[in-house]
Amino acid sequence: MEIWKRIVVFEMMLSLGLMGCLVNGFGGGGGGGVPQRRCWFPAVYNFGDSNSDTGGRSAALGEVRPPNGETFFGKPSGRYCDGRLVIDFIAENLGLPYLNAYLDSIGTSFRHGANFATAGSSILPGGYSPFFLDIQISQFIQFKKRTIALYNKLADTNQVYKDVLPRPEEFSKSLYTFDIGQNDISHGFQYSNVSQTLQSIPKMMDKFSQALYQLYGEGARNFWIHNTGPIGCLPTSVAYNKDNHNNVDNTGCAATQNRVAQEFNRQLKTRVLQLRAQLPQAVFTVVDMYSAKYAVVSNAGSHGFQDPFSFCCCGKKQMANETGYGDPCSDPSRRISWDGVHYSEAANLILARSVMYGSFSDPPLPVAEACR
Repeated sequence: MEIWKRIVVFEMMLSLGLMGCLVNGFGGGGGGGVPQRRCWFPAVYNFGDSNSDTGGRSAALGEVRPPNGETFFGKPSGRYCDGRLVIDFIAENLGLPYLNAYLDSIGTSFRHGANFATAGSSILPGGYSPFFLDIQISQFIQFKKRTIALYNKLADTNQVYKDVLPRPEEFSKSLYTFDIGQNDISHGFQYSNVSQTLQSIPKMMDKFSQALYQLYGEGARNFWIHNTGPIGCLPTSVAYNKDNHNNVDNTGCAATQNRVAQEFNRQLKTRVLQLRAQLPQAVFTVVDMYSAKYAVVSNAGSHGFQDPFSFCCCGKKQMANETGYGDPCSDPSRRISWDGVHYSEAANLILARSVMYGSFSDPPLPVAEACR
């Protein structure tokens, strides 16, 4: 079935509540019928980079411009994509509205969560964005403190605040999602070398663990953590390594970049195992986005995509390694990559349906059941 037709079918099934029909078709395991949902997540709080930024960087550092947003929103939405991100499909799956960016104050409701992710963010400071993970955690702590105080003071008498503020008792019941680390590796490759980038991974894990401890101290108990994707399969990485035939794997991806990503993911899994032992009241679900994304790239044709290393945006041909690359396209649904770094909505849809039902999760639980 063509990509655009699959998207239409998916949206129709979502709107009709036929999620049980999607489980087998989306690789989620389990039998037919609607899956029993053990969890009720009143809100989602997300931390990360451009893979899950729904408007943070756009609000803080300059508007995301057209043609971003053209496929679904019909205009720029703060996302570096032609449409929705994986976090948007997760919100839909949980029956929640799309997350508003914490940094965007215009027409914003935080009743069902907030998004602290900003494009370019990293775990360690000194990367592409000032909003590294420590800052995002600090923003959440301030957000929680101030909203609770405001809710307790005014919610009983002011319906406006009651409609846009999270309930104080719901912070511990909410889902805390993460998609961060890609920029740490990319920045390392750009400004240092492979050895130094590898040596910095334990520091990344220390900072990441510290962030989870802080959130746990604030009452967070349900954590949904994406590992980092195959950075070497991004069209920009492939372009810059196209002449280095010794650094190309069987799929055509840059092997060294992927090996570093895999080492990051190995250490992340080890840290989460430690956290499970140290924080037994919490539920930590690690999602293997690396494998999910690599499967889409390596099987592009079977999903209806064209060359997995071509991209669509952004309005003009891009230059990489002194070569013109990425002709503007009329049909983003035929491309995995939107702009050479970020995935298209069509690819995000496939990724979302791959990971939301537990096939790539440890433990193998759907996101709707990833709670204490």
